[in-house]
Amino acid sequence: MTFDFFLLHTQIMIIAHFLAVCVGVSLGLIGGGGSILAVPILVYVLGVPIKSAIAMSLVTIGAVSLVGIIPHWQQHHVNFKTALLFSPGAMVGAYMGARLGTLPIVTPALQQILFVIVMFIAAYFILRNSQHQSSANLELEVNQPSVEVNSSVSIDQHIPWWLAIPTEGFGVGIMTGLVGIGGGFMIIPTLVILGNTPIKEAIGTSLVIMAFKSVTGFAGYWGHVPIDINLMLTFTLAASLGMLVGAYLTQFIEAKKLETGFAYFVIAIAIFMLFKTVF
Repeated sequence: MTFDFFLLHTQIMIIAHFLAVCVGVSLGLIGGGGSILAVPILVYVLGVPIKSAIAMSLVTIGAVSLVGIIPHWQQHHVNFKTALLFSPGAMVGAYMGARLGTLPIVTPALQQILFVIVMFIAAYFILRNSQHQSSANLELEVNQPSVEVNSSVSIDQHIPWWLAIPTEGFGVGIMTGLVGIGGGFMIIPTLVILGNTPIKEAIGTSLVIMAFKSVTGFAGYWGHVPIDINLMLTFTLAASLGMLVGAYLTQFIEAKKLETGFAYFVIAIAIFMLFKTVF
């Protein structure tokens, strides 16, 4: 019986860490989806409580993003100026969202339902971006490969880009801290639309932002939820290896071609999580 349990545990750990590699590949290739996949793996494959899974996923996504910055920077796909504009608001928001997530009123069931809702929103954003921005982003990348942030770009006629970007960062940060989703699906289009950033540069820049806000998000959970340090470290290592693979593949694969399929995959996971939560 003991041997059978050990064998089953080993198989589960192998599967979970293989899936962690897939999390890294997703984050490196399309700049998002990492925590959307990481939290369900931790909860449903490894049996980690939802609050602990959210906190652990923040470390994983933060570390993986940090690793992923290197190959993107080598390919000149990181704009640190834009990242520093977006990050402060996102960091504050992530800490506040995490502290909110530790309150007794935010039950595990509520947090899980919020996670599912955000998954549906993420799928919508990914589908919309894939369908409506591909041609525009391609043209921007070909004709303006080193576009700087343009102060004339605004979310509308009344909100300048230098205010809209930090405000968006704060909102994404709240979501990150509360449900553990990194928000690449919102950060990237914001950088493209408001910052006039080419899509590949937006992906690389989003990794810097996610690394920063993951630190403050985890800080908000630290000491308030149980953390399996060993599992978190091995899961993060596996995801980091996947990130290097995903970042390398961006040289050969157009991420937009994968986004539609990924969005429907996210919807499928969200439906599964909703079913498990309700029933």
